[in-house]
Amino acid sequence: MKMGNEPMLATENLRLTMGARVLAGGLDWQVGAGECWSVIGRNGAGKSTLLRTLAGLRQPDGGRVLLQGRALAGWPLEELARQRAFLAQSRSDAFAYSVLETVLSARHPYHGKRYWEDSDDHQAALRALAAMEVDDLASRDVRTLSGGERQRVAIAALLAQDTPLLLLDEPANALDLAHQVSVMGLLAKLCREQRKTIVMVGHDLNLAHRISTHALLLMGDGRWLAGARDDVMRAEILSDYLHHPIETVRHGARTIFIPTEASA
Repeated sequence: MKMGNEPMLATENLRLTMGARVLAGGLDWQVGAGECWSVIGRNGAGKSTLLRTLAGLRQPDGGRVLLQGRALAGWPLEELARQRAFLAQSRSDAFAYSVLETVLSARHPYHGKRYWEDSDDHQAALRALAAMEVDDLASRDVRTLSGGERQRVAIAALLAQDTPLLLLDEPANALDLAHQVSVMGLLAKLCREQRKTIVMVGHDLNLAHRISTHALLLMGDGRWLAGARDDVMRAEILSDYLHHPIETVRHGARTIFIPTEASA
């Protein structure tokens, strides 16, 4: 249970490396309850590595991660699974599970020794499938789904896990435009209305700016910048971190980021 005014998630002097490269160094960062963070950087900048480290799936190369003021290493696995959910960038379905069974598996941290049939897990799974508009696929073998359908099932499982912290690696991956907008809108609503905390990796600056309250930029050489969205997601800063000139255009209340084409 969260204690006092501790942030939902924090890193202390976190260091991430890949071989001889330092991806992030001295990362002192706090994520409050109800905040929606976008992690932005070039390919290979360490975004997925950071997310896996935050999820406890990879040991940091220095420093530590704290969840609700408690070092991540001190959380029992089942208890940790009730506090944070993780959406991987890719997945492999080796067995013929149905869509419903796949989402039900996310309820494992809650049912203990009870069988799913004797609990409310089915209802939680069906609500999550409906939220992702894949409830009509409940009986389908996950191996027969399209990439976009499988992604929405994976997000449904994340929702069914019902944790206060959600870590998502490219949630819009493989989704068509309509589902990108609806999924990202749902995530923003979870932060705004249910005080869920979200940290996600993405490459679409416009989607990130639309739903995020905060942004963390990774340069890929140890440098980083974190803060409120409008303080961090500025054209001159993004141009530097992404190594490509970017301009912004205002359209009503929206800010639109446009990569500048190189001169001929």
